Amino acid sequence: MASSRAATPLAPDGRAAGATALLIADMISSWRFDDAERLLPRAAAIASHIAALKARCRRAGVPVIYANDNHGMWRSDFRQVVQGAQAEGGAGARIAEQLAPDDDDYFVLKPKHSAFFLTPLDLLLQHLKVKRLVITGVASDQCVVATAVDARMRDFEVVVPRDCVATQSAPRNRRAIEHFEEALSVPTTPSTRLRLPHR
Repeated sequence: MASSRAATPLAPDGRAAGATALLIADMISSWRFDDAERLLPRAAAIASHIAALKARCRRAGVPVIYANDNHGMWRSDFRQVVQGAQAEGGAGARIAEQLAPDDDDYFVLKPKHSAFFLTPLDLLLQHLKVKRLVITGVASDQCVVATAVDARMRDFEVVVPRDCVATQSAPRNRRAIEHFEEALSVPTTPSTRLRLPHR
């Protein structure tokens, strides 16, 4: 499933560097759901941006967490999700290769939109002493916004890099970004301008 790259250099006490974590939502997928044919090319367009941000985060000691739907498959695990995505071929497999989890990355499987709903994400973030959550992935106006709202309710600082989220159309994505900024007061700083801790 994962590469053999070096472990994320977390602080000696296990804390996330800069009290920051990167969350990647629903980018690893078989893309077998309603409207997937519209979402998949949009996800493919942001995959390289998320991969570059993930590489920066790993160098900075910022932990990476994958959050994926279990699609009602209560016996599934994240390895099966990754293997299934790679087996599908096409754009979905290319995304799975670009964003292949490393051995020391974290993951949660979620039954609904929010990565917090009925998952151990909150406990994991507490364990890592995270205060700032950078949320990326799809869909910006569904799972990403639900996760951002739940994070804000838990008093996390939230950032949603505008070049690292997508939904089924460009107009919908623009409206989602406006919602993050205007209704939720969540910054949408582009990933290349996002400040990360220095190692």
